[in-house]
Amino acid sequence: MIRKLRNLGNSSQAMLAATGITSAAQLKVIGAAAAFVAVKRTGCKPSLNFLWALEGALTGRDWKEVAKSDRLSLLTQVELLEKGQR
Repeated sequence: MIRKLRNLGNSSQAMLAATGITSAAQLKVIGAAAAFVAVKRTGCKPSLNFLWALEGALTGRDWKEVAKSDRLSLLTQVELLEKGQR
């Protein structure tokens, strides 16, 4: 279950389910940035904290640590995905 992953809960699970991502395995395959973009494409307006939480869930880290250490990399990935370059 998605909501059992670190940093994620019922709201995160619902947003991801709207994209068809219903398992931790699916989230791992798609990755945090692509999942974030997919959620945005459903019409949801996730905060950047959701992006940090997704990455933290995949790497076993607190979302605040992700925000400090991986911010630029994740934002770049999201930008490229939104432009259709990846």
